[in-house]
Amino acid sequence: MIFYKCYGNHDKNKDIDVDKLPEKERKYYVFDINNNNDIVRDNDDYDRNIECPICRSRKHLVVESILYWCNECKVPLYEQVCGCCGKKGKKFVKDCRIVFPEEKVLLEILLGKEQGELDNVSVWNGNGNIYYADGKNMKLKISELIKQETENIRTLYNERVQHINTDFFEQMVKRFITANKKRFDDIDDDAMVQIKKKVKDYDDREIFVSFSGGKDSTVVADLVKRAMGRPDICHIFGDTTLEFPETENYIKEYKRHNPKALIVSSRNKDKNFEELCGIVGPPSRVMRWCCTIFKTGAINRKIETIYANKTKVLSFQGIRRSESNSRNKYDRVSESSKISKQEVCAPIISWYDFDVWLYIMTRGIIFNKAYRLGYSRVGCWCCPNNSSWSEFLSKIHMKEQYEKFHAMLIDFAKSVGKKDPEVYVDSGNWKARQGGNGVKFAKNSIVNFERCVKEELAFNYELTREITPTLYELFKPFGRVVEQLGDKRLGEVYVVDANSVAVLRLQGKIGTKKLKIIVDHPELMRAKDAEEAKRKLDCQITKYQMCLGCRACESVCRFSAIKVRSFANDTNTVADKMADYHIDDDKCRRCQECVGHFSVGCYMRKVLSIKR
Repeated sequence: MIFYKCYGNHDKNKDIDVDKLPEKERKYYVFDINNNNDIVRDNDDYDRNIECPICRSRKHLVVESILYWCNECKVPLYEQVCGCCGKKGKKFVKDCRIVFPEEKVLLEILLGKEQGELDNVSVWNGNGNIYYADGKNMKLKISELIKQETENIRTLYNERVQHINTDFFEQMVKRFITANKKRFDDIDDDAMVQIKKKVKDYDDREIFVSFSGGKDSTVVADLVKRAMGRPDICHIFGDTTLEFPETENYIKEYKRHNPKALIVSSRNKDKNFEELCGIVGPPSRVMRWCCTIFKTGAINRKIETIYANKTKVLSFQGIRRSESNSRNKYDRVSESSKISKQEVCAPIISWYDFDVWLYIMTRGIIFNKAYRLGYSRVGCWCCPNNSSWSEFLSKIHMKEQYEKFHAMLIDFAKSVGKKDPEVYVDSGNWKARQGGNGVKFAKNSIVNFERCVKEELAFNYELTREITPTLYELFKPFGRVVEQLGDKRLGEVYVVDANSVAVLRLQGKIGTKKLKIIVDHPELMRAKDAEEAKRKLDCQITKYQMCLGCRACESVCRFSAIKVRSFANDTNTVADKMADYHIDDDKCRRCQECVGHFSVGCYMRKVLSIKR
């Protein structure tokens, strides 16, 4: 059962900043999603963005849930009365996922049980990674279990998994489906209505499913195909090159089961994850640069290829608010912050894990087998957001990949001067890393300059990379680059506006690192003063010094004017290479969104921020 509560300022006579109040002092107004009088929805009904009926806002909304347990049927319930046996259930957990026979085998080994002891037990994993057997807490200490030596566990698991008895499990799933039929009907109907209404805003050729191979996108793909009556709907699979082996196998299996579906894979073939980790350090929970480089950038490029002449496309995604606190305030329909021409519709935004598994089991659709092993989420197998339990599973099921990645983390810890690299890695502290302290490449984030004493709006830069023609591309957002007007002895290049009025001049010879920029008309740069003009210049200089070809800039431009191709020069290491960064003059609208979209101009600068 889902219910909502709001801690907004419901007393209009008092001027209170409720966000600054301690948790215990907040006053909540609780309202029932099942009571139509309590529900306020913005605009169209299908959007189902629940708001507080008093505040008329989602800002201070907290969504909570409670599931029940049927002792008779040994399954979790959405509503208190079991739809299978008719008996009342007891309060259980906020959310849960099903534990498959394959994971039960591992639990038996870790707990020192004989094979088959859990065969006839209904096991579920609740919030907080707590396991329940027939509705009772198994009281496992995951932190202790995962300390066990994995070599023997792996050997024993591979032997036992060949002899799984699934009879009880299959019957339990049938009871689970029957007991929660009303909940399935409700969420299925709601999602179908949303999808059918949203697609009316688009041509069929402007719609696709963002497909990761995980359970959520699997459900969304099934919903969209049914709602649109189109088994040939386009799926864009973001192949990060860090997928689980089970994900790769699942994509192949999905294609066999859905022969009419158009499944397009997007992959950044120019980049190597391990090589980039050596340059900028591994991704962390704070800064997951891998998503931008290996997922967003690649998907954006695929969108540009498939929907070349479209300025707007609709992407159906499996985003859910219950996945994290950061997603709790997401709207069901929104503009993508990462891919500018994409509108995102998340038809299962308010679903819980319980709902997702109820849908999969009820519909009988195939899904990624990594979930059967015990993984609660299936994305990149080495994601810093993965739990310690997921890491432990990877030690068992992905021995070679895990050991290789672990060794890479140790090498990185040594390179940045960690006193005890093993402890730093094994304790998970690498996941909390912030900025680029200790990382050699981070020095490129510092923009060195001196103001010219003779000219007020002139700046002398000492670059960390030699000047190449690619530098000029970065100043096209301010105007048209005209090399013919400049003094060749100075390596001078003009940037002019539509009326051929000089906006600024670049003076620097190819192959050198000294660059002088003279701003002739800051107002033509859309700068209100000299300082703002300087900030915009610094953004572009930062891009030039730090660009690794991550393609984040491509995703920002809604006019498809930016293309980042292979590297422009041919040095030995990626860190020394400036990507072939090109801005199409015919497509560029000089909106300057690409200039300051990221912190100080460049996404990698944001990743590698250091103390100055």
